[in-house]
Amino acid sequence: MHDPTRQDLSRRTFLARSVAGLAVAGLPEWFVNDAKAARREAASALPRRYGPNDQINVACIGPGGSKGGFRRGLDDTRDAAGHPGVKVVAVCDVDKQHRDEAVAVFGADCRGYSDFRDVLARRDVDAVVIGTPDHWHAIVAIAALRAGKDVYCEKPLTLTIDEGKHIVRAARETRRVFQVGSQQRSDARFRLACELVRNGRIGKVQRVYTHLPKGAIGGPFPVRPIPDGFDWDMWQGPTPAVDYVRERTHGTFRHWLEYSGGMMTDWGAHHNDIAQWGLGTDRSGPIAVQAMGTRQVGPNCYNAFTEFEVTYTYPNDIALICASTDPNGVKFEGENGAIFVSRETIRASDPRLLTDPLPSNAVRLYVSDDHMGNFLDCVRSRKTPICAPEIGHRSVSVCHLGNICMRLGGDRLEWDPQREHFTNSRDANAMLSRPMRGHWRL
Repeated sequence: MHDPTRQDLSRRTFLARSVAGLAVAGLPEWFVNDAKAARREAASALPRRYGPNDQINVACIGPGGSKGGFRRGLDDTRDAAGHPGVKVVAVCDVDKQHRDEAVAVFGADCRGYSDFRDVLARRDVDAVVIGTPDHWHAIVAIAALRAGKDVYCEKPLTLTIDEGKHIVRAARETRRVFQVGSQQRSDARFRLACELVRNGRIGKVQRVYTHLPKGAIGGPFPVRPIPDGFDWDMWQGPTPAVDYVRERTHGTFRHWLEYSGGMMTDWGAHHNDIAQWGLGTDRSGPIAVQAMGTRQVGPNCYNAFTEFEVTYTYPNDIALICASTDPNGVKFEGENGAIFVSRETIRASDPRLLTDPLPSNAVRLYVSDDHMGNFLDCVRSRKTPICAPEIGHRSVSVCHLGNICMRLGGDRLEWDPQREHFTNSRDANAMLSRPMRGHWRL
């Protein structure tokens, strides 16, 4: 739990943490030295103490459970609370057990809620962390923006492509700070790989491979009584009403297309984001998609695609192949070599691709080594964070395109990334949005 009396973060501590993180990453010396210089400059701008007027009051909507299951919101909010000048004042969850656990984590000054709208009505809440299941992201995020809150929203940003367009529009209109939780952008290995590719280190890019885990197989699952303290109707929200099945909720919701997109949007939103960052297409996207995949069919079975291979076509004859294969990570292939990057390593077909420094006039990408810290810094400075909603929207749109293509049988679909619609399929365009149940609207 964050100690509100710890308001100091010395320049020496900041620099030591950042450089230590780079050392264990196994990065080339020239890149580490460049990073050290950047850290010194950033550290010189840090205040020695955050006063009362600098405090950021944070609320978490959808913390999840602290004991197993889906808990991304809780972990993100703990991360925020560990930064100086941050206080967690509210948590909201439709599961009373999760709500009570989160309140206990953040202490007596934190109040629990069961309806996110009550949290957004609090004038003292400056920013919200959204850790709900994916089908709630757009509704909660847009409501938070319109309530004047800055937003940190977990990935994948949306359930549909249309939802992403609405989020981007709301963020622009409200001018709030919005960070998507694609934290690989704040990992130096991924930034190095993308900078090298952007600067032509492997020559003309020919193919990019994103390797994702296979999806889960399970079911049919039994209908059960709704647990005490769990608002099942509110959990479903805008999705079709069905009988309560435990496996539809919490840690396993992502295996149902009603609430998420399986591994295609779970890991795909991470790795396809890095692929587009390296290609420089993270604010546009592909121009065509073709796919094949398998999934279960049957009542109360996981129904997201479990094994798949999706091929995206980008301008200049570049192919992105996203598949449920090992090893987990991203591989860029060009005419002069290849670079593979994951959360554990970065390696190249020729070590010199990594060890030879980039020239002083090279393209440099946004530097962040602390994803939540970047968000909080931007809340104070009002600058744009490393993964703005336009980027998060485009990253998950790639994944949605793959799922749509597989649901329609896998034939090639032509995509217009500017107008964000298919040019050769009415059926595919009908899947860009989904009806919302009851009174829920964006």
